[in-house]
Amino acid sequence: MRYVNLGDSGLKVSQVALGSWLTCGDGIEQKVAKACVKSALDEGVIFLDSADTYANGNAETALGLALEGISRPDYVLSTKACHPMSENPNNRGLSRKHLFESVHASMRRLRTDYIDLYQCHRYDMETPLGESIAAIADLMVQGKILYWGVSCWTPAQILDACHLADSLGCSRPISNQPQYSLLCRDIEQEVIPLCDREGLGQVVWSPLAQGVLTGKYTGGNIPEDSRGGDQKRNGFMDPLLQADVLDRVDQMAVISRELSVSPAQLALAWCLRDESVASVIVGATRPDQVLDNVAAADLDLDEHVLERLESIFPGPLQA
Repeated sequence: MRYVNLGDSGLKVSQVALGSWLTCGDGIEQKVAKACVKSALDEGVIFLDSADTYANGNAETALGLALEGISRPDYVLSTKACHPMSENPNNRGLSRKHLFESVHASMRRLRTDYIDLYQCHRYDMETPLGESIAAIADLMVQGKILYWGVSCWTPAQILDACHLADSLGCSRPISNQPQYSLLCRDIEQEVIPLCDREGLGQVVWSPLAQGVLTGKYTGGNIPEDSRGGDQKRNGFMDPLLQADVLDRVDQMAVISRELSVSPAQLALAWCLRDESVASVIVGATRPDQVLDNVAAADLDLDEHVLERLESIFPGPLQA
């Protein structure tokens, strides 16, 4: 495993992170979640990601249980807040009230006294940005969170946050969590250059395009027991399961076979080719998936391979 600083901060993260969206607390049993977490830690994955809204809090609960007995300094724990957690109008967004209450609720579910990286899951158009930044600063002073970041913010919103944090004498965000993969490259145009200038590292989600880039749908076949065949979990996948997309993935699989690596390893290594990407978040429903994904951190792709992938997945694009 390789470790890098997250943005301009001193926080070290593993280049592969274990996520909990659509898995912990919902898609897999607790004993499987614990086995996946153990496999990740055994392989040097120290970065674990969640959010309050994942499975309506159950993902954090499952992750907290899976980490029981593990020394707290041995891992970096990140979670998020913004999406509605109930019908209560204050139980959402980035207001001081919600951030204060959300941090404490997340800590209870995660069974921890502090959160390493606290992320604003989306931008809140109804709360003054200065209020959110000041609330985060107070939580940092209290020792409840150590660093903060954003997720799916526009370049203008990120820049405003950096400048406002400076003017208020508060810590800047150190990370951005966008979607990024061979099939989703739109952040290359503006988001990555802006974050590079302002000192934010990328912690990317869905680097395997919800499993499509693992090659499991080869030939257009969609197994019933896969995420693509699960009507409960495939709500965002329709654009990714189109014939032309799956054909491109099949072409990528040819390259992976030539390199004697899995399609997943190739797709993750492609994301990590860019030094702006500090870590790729992967989900897992089995420990062997963790082992396969972790190997991507040690895979270096030469220019010839990168050119071939570029010809198959010209970017920036959005599938």
